[in-house]
Amino acid sequence: MADFLGMMKQAAQLQSKMQAMQEELGQVEVEGISGGGLVSVRMTAKMEVKAVKIDPSLIKAEEREILEDLLVTAHGDARRKAEIAMQEKMQALTGGLGLPPGLGLG
Repeated sequence: MADFLGMMKQAAQLQSKMQAMQEELGQVEVEGISGGGLVSVRMTAKMEVKAVKIDPSLIKAEEREILEDLLVTAHGDARRKAEIAMQEKMQALTGGLGLPPGLGLG
């Protein structure tokens, strides 16, 4: 019975830490870049896009498709960085809890 109570306490601690981590992820921002810095996308680790910057040299009607491709690439770069930031937070959160290896939360 003591093991069960210990597990319940550990689960409650994990839930509390998860909520705090979710709040932190909203504050962590990453920036994805494409076109050698001509296009950038800034987003939170919760995948919320905060800003898009486009170099004025790209704003030409005949280069619309290039700009669209660069936006997609910059967004993908930012998303990968946000996922890495989230994984790092999860590892920091679950690292000291002594969870079994098969119970990965990240």
